[in-house]
Amino acid sequence: MALHVPKSSMQHMLKEGAKSYSGLEEAVFRNIEACQKLSEITQTSFGPNGMNKMVVNHLEKLFVTNDAATMLKELEVQHPAAKMIVMASQMQEQEVGDGTNFVLIFSGALLRAAEELLRMGVSVPEIIEGYEMACEKALDLLKDLSCSTVGKLDDEKEVVKAIKTSLASKQYGNEDFLSELIAHACVSILPKKSNFNVDNVRVVKILGSGIHTSSVLQGMVFKRLVEGDVNSAMDAKVVVYTCPMDLLQTETKGTVLIKNAAELKSFSKGEEEQLEQQIKEIVDAGVKVIVTGGKVADLAIHFCNKYKLMVVRLQSKFDIRRLCRAIGATPLPKITTPNAEELGHCDNVRVAEIGDTPVIVFKQEREESAVSTIVVRGSTGNIMDDIERAVDDGVNNYKALTRDGRFLPGAGATEIELANQIARYGETCAGLEQYAIGKFAESLEAIPRALASNAGVNATEVISKLYAAHQEGKKNAGFDNEALGAEIKDAAEAGILDSYLVKYWAIKLSTNAAVTVLRVDQIIMAKQAGGPKPKTNQDWDED
Repeated sequence: MALHVPKSSMQHMLKEGAKSYSGLEEAVFRNIEACQKLSEITQTSFGPNGMNKMVVNHLEKLFVTNDAATMLKELEVQHPAAKMIVMASQMQEQEVGDGTNFVLIFSGALLRAAEELLRMGVSVPEIIEGYEMACEKALDLLKDLSCSTVGKLDDEKEVVKAIKTSLASKQYGNEDFLSELIAHACVSILPKKSNFNVDNVRVVKILGSGIHTSSVLQGMVFKRLVEGDVNSAMDAKVVVYTCPMDLLQTETKGTVLIKNAAELKSFSKGEEEQLEQQIKEIVDAGVKVIVTGGKVADLAIHFCNKYKLMVVRLQSKFDIRRLCRAIGATPLPKITTPNAEELGHCDNVRVAEIGDTPVIVFKQEREESAVSTIVVRGSTGNIMDDIERAVDDGVNNYKALTRDGRFLPGAGATEIELANQIARYGETCAGLEQYAIGKFAESLEAIPRALASNAGVNATEVISKLYAAHQEGKKNAGFDNEALGAEIKDAAEAGILDSYLVKYWAIKLSTNAAVTVLRVDQIIMAKQAGGPKPKTNQDWDED
């Protein structure tokens, strides 16, 4: 008689402690729900009237921001499906530096619509095919919706118009002032041949005063004091060392036997003469400023003061790299006499005071600098952090302009026009994909709906008015954020513009993220590695 072999389940097959979820109810709907929850968190922070979130991270650092990328970075999302949406948002941040909240809201709306279709009985492959067809159509239609182009990247007035909308969603009310600052900082360092580098626009935050006292400086600013007594240098040659400024240590240890005071004096005198000779040779090369990446010995400071050399110590290797770019210097790994090619040049190096904070300023007045610095002022650290994030978005928008200067109408106009045309396109399709295409068009309404809701206006009324305007052929009709009610205005005329690249990548990445989540039909989680977790609030005296 044959031995009966019992049917094996997933739990018996995997290691003890593993978890498994499968099917629509357990896997797909659970994943969709997690992504929707994440989308809802950031949705209220979208647009100029978006609310701030207060996030305290694992190190108990406080963040008060409406920037979705910062929120996601500090939230540390654990759910595997929600992580996919987070990764799409991070990819958007890396690609164009803006539009992260768009990705979260739109992918959440697509998954919500997919859930409705699944409950109606449409299969997952049909939804995925419909979404991919609609996405392809949307990206094709985007090309025809551009309403303006930035012709000259070195024209500050044109650049201000281009980056103002991006800043308005982060710093509503300060966007005019900040966009002028950022435009000036970016245009002043635009290279003639190579690509624009985002890292060349630095931000220095100095507490005190208000946002409107912020300024742009050609060159670099460091929050510290000089090492010696010399506080300024004009038309200065600068040498940069990455090593400490001290007497060189020998490679092998040695012992010196000193028998009397005369020998001790002559021994230390030899060291002093050697160091003085080194500094004198640096002075003879025409150097007025020494920048070092390590500690400066007291004896070295004494001789630098004697020869009227200004000594600056920088602790960050990244700051040293940027300074070398700004002044055209070559960083030297040891204290040697520099030649003419290794020296940098700066028109004005001085110690200044901004508010109560002493700073060292490297300023280029006559020649173009490769680095510009925005000095941000504010009453609290959180305000300045938020402005820094807005500046980062503005600079990334400028970089996107150097790749593609086209612009689309903002204020929800592009999304409604796309929704209108994609809905019509869905009606021409014969298969069940037409339902998914229709839902894709409906999901695009989530963007103007979020804008209206955050402004405290009836979102349904705004959507219906937008559709009515677009049916009449008003392609650029968008939601009027500044009006009291559900008013519509021409977004292009009002100067509310969205970068073509931001919208292109946001739609593409959102659809890819939603499709990836929908393709998952089973979740298998292995038992976590490691021993038992330590008890919280444990009373050590009991042990």
